[in-house]
Amino acid sequence: MDQSNDQALREQLSSLLNGGNAHVSFDDFVKGFPAEKCGQRVPGLSYTAWQVLEHMRIAQWDILEFSRNADHVSPKWPKGYWPGEDQTGWKELWEETVAQFRHDLKTFEDLLRDPATDLFAKIPHGTGQTLLREALILADHNSNHLGTLITIARILQ
Repeated sequence: MDQSNDQALREQLSSLLNGGNAHVSFDDFVKGFPAEKCGQRVPGLSYTAWQVLEHMRIAQWDILEFSRNADHVSPKWPKGYWPGEDQTGWKELWEETVAQFRHDLKTFEDLLRDPATDLFAKIPHGTGQTLLREALILADHNSNHLGTLITIARILQ
């Protein structure tokens, strides 16, 4: 791949991860979300907004660490990817989770944007995964759960 195509791919992946194209961006969603209601249960759902956000954070952190650290051990599926049922969240915890989510997303993007990082190389400690694949999975996962959070926000308001 020539250098201009490589750079264009990296920029498109970053744009995909940040949203704002076909979907609302994470930051725009967070600005409008009533954080004081993040631990409130919605009838018919088994999780709160904070629990969904924390799930997103854990999954994103796992993808980041898997992508860059051969010694990383992923949480047990599925329980390790969700907070406990009794951990419903509160405003300050929401804000901490948002900050950590943003930090990990930026770290992942920095990895993607580094021209020394081969997006197509198999991750040595994986089973055939590439950084490109991990970026697409992360974008898909975040987009899916951001849609859930948008629905919860509409019900809570």
